[in-house]
Order: sequence, then C-alpha cells, then structure tokens
Amino acid sequence: MEVCSVVSYLSLFLTIIYLAVVISFIRGWHRLIPFQYQPATASTSVSIIVAARNEALKIHETIEALLAQDFPKELVEIIFIDDHSTDDTAGIIRCFAAQGVKLISLKEDRALNSYKKKAIQTAIAGASGKLIITTDADCRMGINWLKTIVSFYEKHNYKMISSPVAYDQEQSFFERSQSLEFLYLIGLGASTIGNGKPSTCNGANLAYERDAFYEVGGFQGIDDLASGDDELLLHKIAARYDGHIGFLKNRDAIVYTHAKPTLAEFIQQRKRWASKSTRYKNKAIIVLGVFIWFFNVSILLNLLAGIFLIAYLKIALLQLIFKIAIELIFLVDVTGFAKRRSLLVLLPLLNVFHVLYIIYIGIAGNSGKYNWKGRMVR
Repeated sequence: MEVCSVVSYLSLFLTIIYLAVVISFIRGWHRLIPFQYQPATASTSVSIIVAARNEALKIHETIEALLAQDFPKELVEIIFIDDHSTDDTAGIIRCFAAQGVKLISLKEDRALNSYKKKAIQTAIAGASGKLIITTDADCRMGINWLKTIVSFYEKHNYKMISSPVAYDQEQSFFERSQSLEFLYLIGLGASTIGNGKPSTCNGANLAYERDAFYEVGGFQGIDDLASGDDELLLHKIAARYDGHIGFLKNRDAIVYTHAKPTLAEFIQQRKRWASKSTRYKNKAIIVLGVFIWFFNVSILLNLLAGIFLIAYLKIALLQLIFKIAIELIFLVDVTGFAKRRSLLVLLPLLNVFHVLYIIYIGIAGNSGKYNWKGRMVR
C-alpha cells in the first residue's frame, strides 16, 4: 500500500505539472492578438529562400504559389538552393528563370551534418532583401501570404516572425492524426511567443531580418547539428532581442504542407526535430520537456501495473482523462483558427498512442543517427 501511495503522489505531481504547462499554452495562445491586414503600400524588400533536395514531384506547386503572390514584384526575390538533388529538381526550377526565380546549386565537397543550414546561409549571403522568409520546397500558400507577413512586420518591426503551418489534403487516418498532432505543436510554439518565452517555430514559415541573422552570428555554434535552422536560430535571436519575436495569428499567413504517408517517414522526421532539444541554451525548456516525458512514462507504467493491481489502472485512467480534457480546451481554439475542428474527434484515441510516441521519440531523438533526405545524420 505504501508503494501505491508513493506512486499516486508522484503521478499526481507529474499530472499537475502537465496541466499547468498546457494551461500556460492556453493563456499564451489567447495573449496573441489576431492580426488584421490593412491595405497599405509595402516598402520592405523581401528575399524568399527555399532549400530543396529531391523535390521534383511537388516543387512546381511551391514555385507557382510564390509567383502568384499579391505583392509588388520589384520588392521580392525568390531564391531556390538545390542541395545536391539526384532528380530533376534543379531542372524544374530553371524552367521558371524567366519569371525571376533564381537558382543556386550548392556545391559542397566535404561531408556536412547540416546541408540545409549551409544552403540557407549561402542563399542569405547573396540575398538583397531586408526581410528573409524561409519556406520548404513542398509547401503551398495563398496569394495573400506574403503581403500579410510584410504588413505584420512593418507594423511591429519584429526581428523574427513565426507564422502558422498546417497539413492538408490528407489521404488516410494516419495522416489526419498527424494533422491534429501538428496543430498542437504549432499552437504550442505560438503560445510560448504569446507568453514572451519563445521556444519553438517552424522553418516552413519563418521570417527574420537579414541584419539580425548576421548580428547573432547566423548558424554559428549550431551548424554541426542537422536540424535547428528554425528553433535554435529563434533562441539566438530571442536572446539578443528580447521581446522582438512575433507570431502572426492570421489565416492568410498559413503555409500548407503534407503529412508523412508512412510511419517510418514520420518517425525519421520527428527524430530529426527532437534531436535539437539538448542544444537549447534555455535549460528551463529542457527541464520542462523532461517533466513532460516522465509524465507520459508514468501513464504507461501505471497502465502496465494496472494489469496486476486495479488501483494503478485507475490512476492511469485519471491521468488520461485530465490529459485529454486540458488538451481539448487548448485544441478547440487552435483547430478553430485553422478551421479543422473536425479533427478533435481523434483526440481520445490518439492520446494512448501519443504517450508511446512521446516516450520513444524522447529517447530515439537524442541518441544515434537518423535518415533525412537520403542521408544519415545526427
């Protein structure tokens, strides 16, 4: 009985911490003021940078979406960096040269752990825009995307702007499940900015001043890690320019991409994302992540122990009920923003799998290597 009491108190402690964390997300999300675009004459020059590797199947959609932007052509340049593609990615990009799309071919003889950072850095060196905007080569956006970002920048003068990313065109239950989980991550990142403590963002929809990039030393100090061209750069800029990071809460600013079609691809992607967590300079974020990991471990252990003693099963079920309830409150607003509230029906079922996923990724993402774009990196 004493052991059961200790487990109960420890589980309660971890559950309270998790509830407090998600409540802080809810508060941060509501602190973000929705941005209303007001027609005005833009004056900021922009360089849109896209690193691409073996994206021949979808890259034309990205290029066409960028060229269709309702924004003064004289103020924008579009730069693609071909990262040693083995398909016709570069050839497709060249087809749009007459429309002003620039192509840089990355020529790096020595092996690197982060070709993407090298590609972005190379493009920035040749860019002329005051504002750098990065997206990915498999993304699409509406025609008001660019002018909304620039208008937000010109109003607030942020050094870095994180904007929303969402999955669409799902083809399976697995992909729809990813869409809900991904919206949770986007909402999480947005809420930390709303709370004035930026922790995460997504490089598929990220803007920052070219001068700010160089003032923090660019990717220096984080260029040995394959991932982190978004979050770790966010941390560097946030440390230098406290209070000058913004999240653009406007549907026109959403960039759309696709969920991973297979479990293997999904795991490799999330291992890559998780691999940068140990490099966070803000140790409070790491400690918080560890607490959340142990919270999920406690649920799993209580479920397993519940096979032999019903008291542990009751504890696990209570933890799951509280977890689902608080996440539902948070996701009602986030999915509402993205107009995807229908995904919420998946939340109860996904929670059990999410516990296993968090535990696994917490270990696998911070150990060993993973495959990304046909390369083994760490």
